[in-house]
Amino acid sequence: MNYYVAETSSKRRDKLCILAEILEIAKEGTLKTQIMYKANLSFAQLNEYLKFMTKIKLIEKFVKNGKDVYFATGKGLDFLTRQCELNEMLKTDEEKPRNGVKVPPANLLRKS
Repeated sequence: MNYYVAETSSKRRDKLCILAEILEIAKEGTLKTQIMYKANLSFAQLNEYLKFMTKIKLIEKFVKNGKDVYFATGKGLDFLTRQCELNEMLKTDEEKPRNGVKVPPANLLRKS
């Protein structure tokens, strides 16, 4: 399964978006440093998110070849699916692609 994490219009990401990004990265298992770089988080931020997500069982940590590997759990994948569905529901018509083509805003289609 491939999930889509929607882009937000603001420059700042909310916590739910960051949780979804971490889950997307950890779907097939990944190292802490890979999550940190791909999700663009500081080490301190990442540790807080991983601690919280492990506590509520969105991700699990396993030791493989002496390294901590993080995997999204079934609950985490369910969260990711629902987050993506909500993002899709909240999109405006201009943001929704039609036949794989993104429609430009109406003011670009008008002739001056």
